[in-house]
Amino acid sequence: QVQLVESGGGLAQPGGSLRLSCTASRSTFSINAMRWYRQAPGKERELVATISRSHRQNYAESVKDRFTISRDNAKNTVYLQMTSLKPEDTAVYYCNADLGRSDSWGQGTQVTVSS
Repeated sequence: QVQLVESGGGLAQPGGSLRLSCTASRSTFSINAMRWYRQAPGKERELVATISRSHRQNYAESVKDRFTISRDNAKNTVYLQMTSLKPEDTAVYYCNADLGRSDSWGQGTQVTVSS
């Protein structure tokens, strides 16, 4: 298992930017894939972005060209750089680690986009 702690959420204006961080309790070098999910009030949790061990990235259509996922294994940290934020990006953002036989989740960080 691995413990994940997200940070960097907060309030942003439409068109603004935020960078989320997810720090793991151990090395992320061997973790198959790291993902960011989000859950808006009254909606199901949705996959936002994935980064593999080889740093291959995939994105939901709704965030493509606006969000960038990256990982720094030396710091045991995964990032989600969010730009051109929209009110519909408002949600709790969760970090996820694919450990093969199981997943680990962070506690989430709130992102609110509002003027």
